[in-house]
Amino acid sequence: MFDSQAKLSAAKDGDSQAKGELLDRFRPYLNVIAQRLLDDRLKGRMDHNDLVQATYLEASRDFDSFRGDTIESFLSWLRHILRNNIASAHQEHLQTQKRSARLEVSINPVGVSGSSPMQFEQLIPSGASSPSQRLMRNEAAAMLAACIEHLPQTQAEAIRMRYLEGQSLKQIADRMSKTEMAVAGLLKRGLQGLRDEIARIKTGTSSFW
Repeated sequence: MFDSQAKLSAAKDGDSQAKGELLDRFRPYLNVIAQRLLDDRLKGRMDHNDLVQATYLEASRDFDSFRGDTIESFLSWLRHILRNNIASAHQEHLQTQKRSARLEVSINPVGVSGSSPMQFEQLIPSGASSPSQRLMRNEAAAMLAACIEHLPQTQAEAIRMRYLEGQSLKQIADRMSKTEMAVAGLLKRGLQGLRDEIARIKTGTSSFW
């Protein structure tokens, strides 16, 4: 089983392979966050994967500057780099336009419903207070992010909008140009797909975990 904390310790001791495996481990996690934070007006001009790749390369290059020693602090560091890259992309592509309230929400530390943009982690049952419990939540969030990436694109998009952004069926239907019934079907199949992928992970048959 992949031990993220052990990989982090090895990476900090200079093991470049462990560093690469650790970054690969959380790439799906960053992909979900990038899709959540990237302004809709930019999605036709750039791929969120490019921002994640830039974050990956920057984190690999600057890993020696990371001073934390826990997975929780490592993920916080990765999110900070990613948010900076997304903010820079917004400024570069939208600098001639007046900042809208929607853009403010996209790059502001406060999310769509007054909570942290890391709402993804809040999908994991909480109450966690000890370092070991917080580590388990971060691992679970990363696992769920990887599972979402295995879904068909339309199902993954519907899941993200419904459960990460808290949008209603009507709002999702309008954005996806589908009926509410069709969106409900996507959500149902997407949730079943997540359950199936998590089951594969638990039995050791998943290609990722």
